[in-house]
Amino acid sequence: MKYKILVSRTFQKQFHSLENSVQVRIKSALKTLEEDAFHSRSGADIKKFSHTEPAKYRLRVGNYRIIYAVEHKTVKVIEVFKRGKGYKDL
Repeated sequence: MKYKILVSRTFQKQFHSLENSVQVRIKSALKTLEEDAFHSRSGADIKKFSHTEPAKYRLRVGNYRIIYAVEHKTVKVIEVFKRGKGYKDL
């Protein structure tokens, strides 16, 4: 089952402020979400947040975290931040 990836403006702004090497790793990680947006596997450390509506997920890419939600066959990428910086609003 293929998922379509949509990114928010917030994510785009945060993404473009990152170093090129980090951007490449994040692009690669987002491609893995096209195949399976729910299960952890090699190259995709995924966790579901327990008390969010709609359900939100965290994808770990090195020291960075990508927050996203899944609706039908669409992955909506919300934001990216350095580990420990952005969990307050979830």
